[in-house]
Amino acid sequence: MAGRRRAWGIGAVGLGLLLPLAGCGGGTATDSARTEVQHLLDRRSAALLHHDERAYGATGTRTEYTRLRALPLASWTYRVTAVSRTSSGATADAELSYRVAGYDRAPVDASRTLTLGRAADGGWYVTGDKPAEEAGQQLWDQGPVTAVEGAHSLVLGTGRTAAQLRAYATLADRAVPAVSRAWGTGWSRHVVVLVPRSLKDMGGLLGSPAANYRGIAAVTTGEAGGSGRAPADRVVVNPEAYAVLGDLGKQVVLTHETTHVATRADTTAATPLWLSEGYADWIGYLGTGRTPTEAAPELTRAVQDGHPPAALPTDQDFGFTSDPTKLAQAYESGWLACRMIAGHWGTARLDAFYRAVGAHGRRAGAVEDALKKVLGTTPGAFTGQWREYVRAQLSRTE
Repeated sequence: MAGRRRAWGIGAVGLGLLLPLAGCGGGTATDSARTEVQHLLDRRSAALLHHDERAYGATGTRTEYTRLRALPLASWTYRVTAVSRTSSGATADAELSYRVAGYDRAPVDASRTLTLGRAADGGWYVTGDKPAEEAGQQLWDQGPVTAVEGAHSLVLGTGRTAAQLRAYATLADRAVPAVSRAWGTGWSRHVVVLVPRSLKDMGGLLGSPAANYRGIAAVTTGEAGGSGRAPADRVVVNPEAYAVLGDLGKQVVLTHETTHVATRADTTAATPLWLSEGYADWIGYLGTGRTPTEAAPELTRAVQDGHPPAALPTDQDFGFTSDPTKLAQAYESGWLACRMIAGHWGTARLDAFYRAVGAHGRRAGAVEDALKKVLGTTPGAFTGQWREYVRAQLSRTE
């Protein structure tokens, strides 16, 4: 989601702008300004971390301080990459890196564009701090952040009261031990949940059109193929879709997303979405008492109408812009595949299969090798067994 500003073209106009900035000794006024702005942002970061509002205000606008004061920060730094003069001051491109205390093992990076004014004494001060072009928003860009910490969770929201966010923390605190019981404890066993004000704001956080997430209750950020040193993923809630769910549905959603956080280090480019999403649903539904026909209503309807699936879903079938019915059937198909593995080969083999696929390193041959080595079967036999399982589980009972 990080964006990059377009570089200056080197032409007559560009040279006309750059030549007056040249200085003696091989340095330039641009270099000097960049150093000055870096020092300014270093002071601003230190003031934020030390909760010194007065010192922060001395560096410019206090808007971000007010919005960020509830966020528990372990680190906060800017690295200035470019400074461009304007008629009223300057703009600076910078890479922001920060860590949430107790949750992030490595910094979260965000590209930012800052506007700067020139003080009477010649120094710089910050007048604005926003996402760089094409970069996603951070939660504080949308307003003051409210934070609620649970036993295993940190819930951050905008436009929400602490009492409203506490309900999310309660469900997340149940999700973490549920995931650990199934997957194991070799992960952080903490989760960060972001609750924006609206679906539009959710899209802003993810750097994508809000319409892509209209029927999605929550998503988990994070790049597949992480080394385990990546910062904690964020579970981003769609408050509009989430609100229409019942208590059980809300719990399943947060347990599903927490599973993605737990399995991130073992989820790579080799892992197909039917496995990663199906496994997350498998843990999400554990212990709920939901039957296959209750948990897979769209696939049940297709089977009972004489249209059972012929093959496991592809990654494209999980696109958020796909037909809602087909999207639901993709998730339900993946869930039933993982449920079948757990029922036929055992939960330990299911976990081993998941890890083996991810450890392959590349998509080609990953599932095939894991099927052979862990489950002792072939893709053709597995698909045939899954098709029979789907029909048996979802057909009408006489």
